[in-house]
Amino acid sequence: MEIIAILNQKGGSAKTTTAVNLSSTLAEQNKKILLIDLDPQGSASIWLGFKNPSKGLFTLFTENVSILDIISKTCVNGMEIVVSSPWLISADKALSSEVGAEMILKNNLHGIDNTLWDYVLIDCPPTLGIISLNALTAASKVLVPIETHIMAIQGLAQLLNTITTVRDRLNPSLEIDGILPCRVNNRTRLSKDIISDLRSRFNSQVYQTIIRESVKLAEAPSFGKPITMYDGRSSGAEDYRSLSHEIIKRRKGK
Repeated sequence: MEIIAILNQKGGSAKTTTAVNLSSTLAEQNKKILLIDLDPQGSASIWLGFKNPSKGLFTLFTENVSILDIISKTCVNGMEIVVSSPWLISADKALSSEVGAEMILKNNLHGIDNTLWDYVLIDCPPTLGIISLNALTAASKVLVPIETHIMAIQGLAQLLNTITTVRDRLNPSLEIDGILPCRVNNRTRLSKDIISDLRSRFNSQVYQTIIRESVKLAEAPSFGKPITMYDGRSSGAEDYRSLSHEIIKRRKGK
């Protein structure tokens, strides 16, 4: 079971788009997937049709409920989800005085049968609090989606430093699986220059796959479907299938 945290401290980085559509393309390849929506905004949950969640995930952190008790099936065969809850907004405050609060998710996931899923993908909130630390402590890999814009690049170094700090203090096995250029407009020189700069600075940490700007990707949430079901022949579906192949290949190569 590979646990991948999808993280970027900047909003609008295609984090949820990647979490939902990577999950669905991995499931297409007969991989068993659990998507955990850790973002209190619940964008991934809403995308997949879960619009009125209960306390759900909040109870995992505050009432010692097993994650197995709060899993729901999705419209994608082989893909399950732990939906978010608005209650998560208060989780950082509720856990602030609890010793080892950053280990709750890890202890829960590592305490169950690791053959239940091939991949657990965690859609992290954009802020780095106890909830995000839970994701980074539980994960073995981090996927960093990044828009090909100057301001997004400027925040990347800080994000990578945060990941290094968590690895040094909480999770020695944590690694960056890859940096994913998203919302790429191949018609602009800026996108091409930023991708070239990323590859120059971070080498193999940057995925070969890029996610192109796509109207179909933007439309898919309104229909409650991942891109594979909304328009399986679109460039967005093609790009996320390419990413899923690359991630599987990297796992096999370890």
